[in-house]
Amino acid sequence: MQWQYLIIAGILLVISLVIIKLRKKDFHDDMNKLIQYLGGKENIIDSQINLSRLKVTLKDTSIVNKEGIQKLGAKGIVEIDNELKIILGPNSKQIKKYMADLK
Repeated sequence: MQWQYLIIAGILLVISLVIIKLRKKDFHDDMNKLIQYLGGKENIIDSQINLSRLKVTLKDTSIVNKEGIQKLGAKGIVEIDNELKIILGPNSKQIKKYMADLK
């Protein structure tokens, strides 16, 4: 009877690992989309993090796909000159690290 519990626990562990891996892949896909929506990594001059906001300095803000960024989960976007302030929530630190790794 105990071996059945071990098999069930093993199956649950495998399912959990698959779910974690799928979520991680979605994050990287979403970050690639975010960079694409910002006009590509060539368009990004600098990025800074402030709590739940990502502040991005861009060469050209006219090529930014704001609708696409909002579909990724942005709660709001404020544009001032060549800067975008994107309210993203708790993932903003991970996003900043991902963008820094691209350079």
